[in-house]
Amino acid sequence: MRYSQYKFKFYLNASHAIYINGSMGQRHPHTWEITIHVLKEKEEFVEFSTIEKKIEDWMKQYQDKSLNEIAPFDKINPTMENCCDYFKESLKQILFGEGFILLTIEMSETPTRSYVINLFDTEDTSEQER
Repeated sequence: MRYSQYKFKFYLNASHAIYINGSMGQRHPHTWEITIHVLKEKEEFVEFSTIEKKIEDWMKQYQDKSLNEIAPFDKINPTMENCCDYFKESLKQILFGEGFILLTIEMSETPTRSYVINLFDTEDTSEQER
């Protein structure tokens, strides 16, 4: 079976305040950049607009909002790492429903700072622990 790999970028305008040493910092805005690398079984034609719309529709719940006020970040510290981990799980399900496999997700809150999760690394690690 042959596969094709694609990269998508999405932008999310949302603010957050994070807890540092038990104290909540000041709320501040970001234009988050979310980059995903996916794998798709090779087909003659891939309708990108379908998957892009599904992801953008899911992200609308966070667009122009304070992450601290929206589940799960009303209970989880909305750090870049925690946001990326949560987005990974949600996007993985959306993508799988459309026949894509999530390979990596990168979430940036500034152009100079990103957090990256490589799903092959995490899956390989869990396999070795068994």
